[in-house]
Amino acid sequence: MGILDFLSGQFIDVIHWTDDTRDTMVWRFEREGHEIKYGAKLTVREGQAAVFVHEGQIADVFTPGLYMLETNNMPIMTSLQHWDHGFKSPFKSEIYFVNTTRFNDLKWGTKNPIILRDPEFGPVRLRAFGTYAVKVSDPAHFLTEIVGTDGEFTMDEISYQIRNIIVQEFSRSIAMSKIPILDMAANTRELGKLISGEISATIGEYGLSIPELYVENVSLPPAVEQVLDKRSSMGMIGDLQQYTQFQAAEALGRDGGAGAAMQAGLGAGLGMQIGAAAAQAGPWGPRPTAAHTPPPPPVADKVWHLAKNGQTKGPFSKAALGRMAAEGAMTRETFVWTPGQDGWMKADDVDELAQLFTVMPPPPPPAG
Repeated sequence: MGILDFLSGQFIDVIHWTDDTRDTMVWRFEREGHEIKYGAKLTVREGQAAVFVHEGQIADVFTPGLYMLETNNMPIMTSLQHWDHGFKSPFKSEIYFVNTTRFNDLKWGTKNPIILRDPEFGPVRLRAFGTYAVKVSDPAHFLTEIVGTDGEFTMDEISYQIRNIIVQEFSRSIAMSKIPILDMAANTRELGKLISGEISATIGEYGLSIPELYVENVSLPPAVEQVLDKRSSMGMIGDLQQYTQFQAAEALGRDGGAGAAMQAGLGAGLGMQIGAAAAQAGPWGPRPTAAHTPPPPPVADKVWHLAKNGQTKGPFSKAALGRMAAEGAMTRETFVWTPGQDGWMKADDVDELAQLFTVMPPPPPPAG
């Protein structure tokens, strides 16, 4: 092999990168063991950044433009400066091209339902999904924290991690926002901005930014949606009697004839029955009718206590006192008391007991 062939294999004149994959974030310029020629041209296109890594450390970051690698103070060592090493320079430099354009229409969504407390419906479960865009804001930091020495890094390798961050922040933000579930559809834009702002610090540690984040839909479990549909239907019907009359009138105008009139009459009658039942029913259920009114409970009989010789005896029923009055064990002068009575009273002074003595025969005349 001639010296010219050796030199042509040793030198690289043009360094550039064109990408048509739409998902590549970082691509390493493959040298295949060759040094970069002193005076080579570096082309960095719009939407790109070139990161120079020299001896394992980031040396410089080039923004879009055309560069001549020819100054001695640059961290690029060419084999022309080391003839004594026989074109085998001990310095190794690598160039990583970083895509700085937006990666749009990336999907995110809740894998499991999020439980939150709604002010109207109580604890509910909901799901959400949407889209977001991501962009490399700091190529050097992104290369250090995420890419490492990967020669070709795609969006799929980090999208899962970003989705987890979005879902975690969405769960926290939506729980703290206290937005009712019926009003979330009107606040999806604000929710997207809130989540994007909250995760900016975490995403910034990766050298990335989230320029756009959208909440496309917030949905409830099917069972809860069915209950909401029924509630909405009842709210649209409004007054049940007027709704029944309206249906009957529509049937009469649509069908005509005696059949329609009969249907209208039945509908109106049914509406009146339903209306009467609704009017009779209170907040605690239907009102009982007179035919089904239960009788009042019986009045509890009083009990009495007697005071004799400084002692209290009893309690006795009124019937027992009647027998005692007949036997002479209780007289008109006997003191009695019953619950609710103001102190002890003579039996003759109590109207209920005085009658017990009127039915007694007078004392017999003296003998002889």
